[in-house]
Amino acid sequence: MDKAEDPIRQLSNYDGELSILATNRAQWFGGQAHDTGRLDKLFAASKFDAVEMVDIELETARGSDWVLDDFRKNDVEKIISFHAFEDTPDLDTLNAIFEQCARFGDIAKVATYAEDYSDSLRMLEAVNTATKDGMRVAGISMGEIGSHTRVVAPLYGSKLGYAPLGSDTNEYAPGQISIHTLASMISTLNATDEELAKTPSAAEDFVQAQRRARME
Repeated sequence: MDKAEDPIRQLSNYDGELSILATNRAQWFGGQAHDTGRLDKLFAASKFDAVEMVDIELETARGSDWVLDDFRKNDVEKIISFHAFEDTPDLDTLNAIFEQCARFGDIAKVATYAEDYSDSLRMLEAVNTATKDGMRVAGISMGEIGSHTRVVAPLYGSKLGYAPLGSDTNEYAPGQISIHTLASMISTLNATDEELAKTPSAAEDFVQAQRRARME
């Protein structure tokens, strides 16, 4: 919402079939929204039938947990998110962050920056552990090194993926993969041996998709 010209009016005019996940990101969290009235606007958005989820920062949930009940009254699911834009915490810290996010919301989303492949592995392990503990989570390793986690994280229990349209030229988080490429890669990973045998080029398509993702 913080990047939209008139988000409430745009929501009023929306007649699409897809449900909407709304967020109104603050400036101190990488967005463009001022703190004054930010949550009020997000709450107003949550009243629209098309809006089924809202994304609220863990820091906001900690400081304003009273507002979460208001969102619940509007029958929307709350994604409580945490971002580390420069590194990836150690495994114990990651596990604790997932637990804190899950305590405040319906889905715990944690996105951290991967400086090397061990950071990506640590994220996948944390997603797997949280899922086994009964939490609904989304785990993302940002950056080029962590890009592949957007494809394989669902295998470990991650419930959400984020991808721009192929035609979208806006600036997004580093390492994001366009929606059609991401869908193709996930579909290939989830295909059975029998399905792969019917499409012998699937492995080659997967490799080509990875190359295109890096170029994008």
